[in-house]
Amino acid sequence: MSHRSLRPWLVLRAIPGVGDAILLKLVQAFGTPDAVLSAPQAALEEMGCRPPLIEAIRRGPDQDAIRQLDKELDQLSHRTVTVLTYLDTQYPSPLRMIPDPPPLLYVQGTLLETDRHAVAIVGTRKVSGAGRILAEELAGELARMGFTIVSGLARGVDAAAHRGALAGQGRTLAVMGCGLDRTYPADHRQLRAAIERQGAVLSELPLEAAPHSYHFPRRNRIISGLSLGVVVTEATIESGSLITARLAGEQGREVFAVPGAVQAENSRGPNSLIKEGARLVESAQDILDELLPQLETTFRARMSGGARTGIQPTLQLGTEERLVYDALSALPQSVDDVIRRSGLPAAHVAAILLSLELKNYVRQLPGNEYVRLA
Repeated sequence: MSHRSLRPWLVLRAIPGVGDAILLKLVQAFGTPDAVLSAPQAALEEMGCRPPLIEAIRRGPDQDAIRQLDKELDQLSHRTVTVLTYLDTQYPSPLRMIPDPPPLLYVQGTLLETDRHAVAIVGTRKVSGAGRILAEELAGELARMGFTIVSGLARGVDAAAHRGALAGQGRTLAVMGCGLDRTYPADHRQLRAAIERQGAVLSELPLEAAPHSYHFPRRNRIISGLSLGVVVTEATIESGSLITARLAGEQGREVFAVPGAVQAENSRGPNSLIKEGARLVESAQDILDELLPQLETTFRARMSGGARTGIQPTLQLGTEERLVYDALSALPQSVDDVIRRSGLPAAHVAAILLSLELKNYVRQLPGNEYVRLA
C-alpha cells in the first residue's frame, strides 16, 4: 500500500476513542477511512456513534499524533515493511474471518496464498530438551507435508517450531508482540532473518511499539486466526499458549495437544486441554487426519498420493540396533533404561547409540538421556 493510501488509516486509528473494532465497523460501513473522516454528523449518528466520538472524528487527531504518524510513514519508506489493510486483497483471508481482525497488518517477508494451510505450534518458553526436539520434529514433518507453521518467535517451543519448519524446507510465519522495527527477544535476530527468507514476520502494532506484556494476549489471536489448528506441546497451566488454544476454539479452529507425564509441570497445560476435548497428538499424521477434510481437493490429492507426507523411510537397522531403537521412545530414556530394556551389554548399547545418532535416528540430550527421532 502506498503511503498516501495508508495515511487515512493511521489518521483514523490515531483519533481518541477509535479502537480497532470501531475503526473496522466504520470503514466497512463507509467504504474507506477517507469517507469516514469526511462523513457528515448525521451519517455517523446513524452508525450509532455518540456525540463525543463524532466530535473527535470531525476534529481529527491532535498535532502530536499527526507528527507521530508522519514519522512512522517516513520510517516505513526506509524499511522493507509492507502494511496490509483489512480491505487489501493480499490480507490473509483466514484472519479476515475472526471476530476481531487487526485493521492493519505489518509484514516483513512474503505472504503466499498457500499460507492458508497453516498450523500453529505454541508452548512454554522453558521447554525441556525432549520437548524442544518434539516441537522441531513435529513442525518439520508438517512443513514437509505442505503446511505453513505459525508461532510467536519466543524462546522455547516457538523458536523450536520455527526452526523445525525451516529445517523441513517449509514456510513459517512469526507473529510478534511489538513493532517490526524491533526483534523480541533480541537474540533471535538470526532466526527472524531466516523466517523472513522462508515466510514472514508480522505484527498488528505500529513501528516503535515496545513488547509490553499486554500486547501478547492480543497477539495470540492472530497466531490462532492465521491457522487451521493450534498445537500445544509443553505448557504450564498458566501459560499464554493456553490463551491461544482458547482463542482457537472461539474462532472455530481445531485444538491439539501433546500429552505428557502427569507429574511434569510442563505437561499440565496440554493434559488439561485434552481433558477439555482437545485432540490428542502423538505425530503429525494425527493433525493431518483431523485437518484433511477442511483442505482443498488438490491438497488432499497430494497427500493421498504420498507426496510430502512426512512419513519416514523404512529404517535400515541390524538386529541389535533394532533392539536398542525399540527400547527408546519420544520421551527421554537413560542409558541404564536402554540397557535394561534391550538386554544387551552396556558396551554394545553405547556403541549402538552412537551409530544410531550418526544416522539421525536418535538424539542425545543433556544428562546422558536419549530420544527417538525417526
